Amino acid sequence: MKSDELTKENINKLVIIFYTKVLNNEKLGPFFVQKLGDDMNSDIWQEHIKLLTEFWYTMLTGLGNYNGRPFPPHAQIMGLNREAFEKWLELFFQSVDKVFDEKIANKFKERSSIIASNFMRNLQL
Repeated sequence: MKSDELTKENINKLVIIFYTKVLNNEKLGPFFVQKLGDDMNSDIWQEHIKLLTEFWYTMLTGLGNYNGRPFPPHAQIMGLNREAFEKWLELFFQSVDKVFDEKIANKFKERSSIIASNFMRNLQL
């Protein structure tokens, strides 16, 4: 059943579903495997999942503890292109639609689209 609540538990579920899709995607998987490895149970992946859960919780509720800067790590990734961001959004949208009802899913989609657009602009893609 799709959730109509924004909780850290639900966002964590979203993050896990999304990154499972990412790792299995031939376009996006290599970016993440190179940086984090291919085992989502590893310590480095668990830290990333925790960080992204906190990021999205903060972005959508304003209540979280994320205070990082998400752009700089992306600026260091070689080979990023517009198609990679488009695939990222496609997989992210599929993931939010699995976890959340339409009202909440649309909030994620709106925010993620803004973030992707800003990243692409900053990377001159």
